[in-house]
Amino acid sequence: MTAHSQFFNNRSGLRLHVLRWGNPQGTPLILLHGLRAYAQTWESLASTLGDDFCCYALDQRGRGLSDWAESSSYHSESYVQDLQDLVAHLGLQRFALVGHSLGGANALEYARQHPGRLLALVIEDIGPGSSSVGDGAERIRREMRQTPLTFADWEAARAFWVKSRPGLSEQGVQSRLAHSMQETAQGIVWRHDQQGIAAARLSIEPVDLWPAVRALDCPTLFVRGGNSDFLPPATLAAMQAQNRNIRTVEIAGASHYVHDDQSDAFNRSVADFLRQASKPSE
Repeated sequence: MTAHSQFFNNRSGLRLHVLRWGNPQGTPLILLHGLRAYAQTWESLASTLGDDFCCYALDQRGRGLSDWAESSSYHSESYVQDLQDLVAHLGLQRFALVGHSLGGANALEYARQHPGRLLALVIEDIGPGSSSVGDGAERIRREMRQTPLTFADWEAARAFWVKSRPGLSEQGVQSRLAHSMQETAQGIVWRHDQQGIAAARLSIEPVDLWPAVRALDCPTLFVRGGNSDFLPPATLAAMQAQNRNIRTVEIAGASHYVHDDQSDAFNRSVADFLRQASKPSE
């Protein structure tokens, strides 16, 4: 059963939306989506984890059902502050954390700033340099420049997703239509702040993730899509060489959007890792 809630963030003045799945007495787990995604993107992972975990998925500022903000605030410092405030709101002490892409960068920065706080960490398809150089970074910038703000109808919106994410399953397409778009008198528009997010992504320098990678002090799994243009295998190897807490897995047939493209394999890998990593030490 899914529980919806919101909390008012006194620091930012934003109302942020949170979804909860699982057992309230289970191991707490916070889930952070990617650049233009939404909390519901984690539903199948939460279902796989079942009653072992209590999963909290945050609609990060400017996305989903959370408030939009000034474009200049769409950067790691603000996202990490929002996460800090969510942790305080939930009253969590130690917990596990999962993040995809932008959410992965935010999760790494949180881990760096809060040593000893995390039971386990999972980072999906991002590493140092991913957002700055390479084919994937250029693809994201191109998408930010070219994504329309409105679509004439649902058919046009669907065609956009099928063309831009050819690896998406039918279930993934339906999820994007349902949770990232909405119908208005002007046509089909984004639920997230597409214009503000694009402006920030094209103007704000991504955070350097190497200090966070070197500082990791909990079991950490980096998940790479086998066809990813965003996280090179060489970066995975370099991270492992820097920190022995890091493990890696590559999932065949998946692009940068591993949990969408190969959800069953992604969910199994992450669930197995989290269950093992979150066990109390004997």
